[in-house]
Amino acid sequence: MQPTATVLVYSDDSTTREQVRLAAGRRPALDVPAVEFVECATPGAVLKELDRGGIDVCVLDGEAVPMGGMGVCRQIKDEIFNCPPVLVLIARPQDAWLATWSRADAAVALPVEPVEFASALADLLRRKALLSA
Repeated sequence: MQPTATVLVYSDDSTTREQVRLAAGRRPALDVPAVEFVECATPGAVLKELDRGGIDVCVLDGEAVPMGGMGVCRQIKDEIFNCPPVLVLIARPQDAWLATWSRADAAVALPVEPVEFASALADLLRRKALLSA
């Protein structure tokens, strides 16, 4: 049996967290592990979960309040040793440059489009598996 991948989802909006869970499904692609989610509504909770370890990919809402996912991404890339790959949810495709500034590994536009999101998440899970091998 293939191991499970743990995906951290940060958003202050429970609807956005639900969109992420539904778009990913149980397994975003056939060649990646099934996923389980750890949901965080605050930046502090994100840091606590990352310090605990075991997170394979982070999905961060760029529109979250009080601290957007791009700011959180930049912070964790600076502060977390071997930071997991990060997928940032951006308000508009034109905001992709901000995702680059934050050092996100991938970005998709809101609202979450299931096929695009699942593909981006699967790519990051594959990348994580290669780095862990």
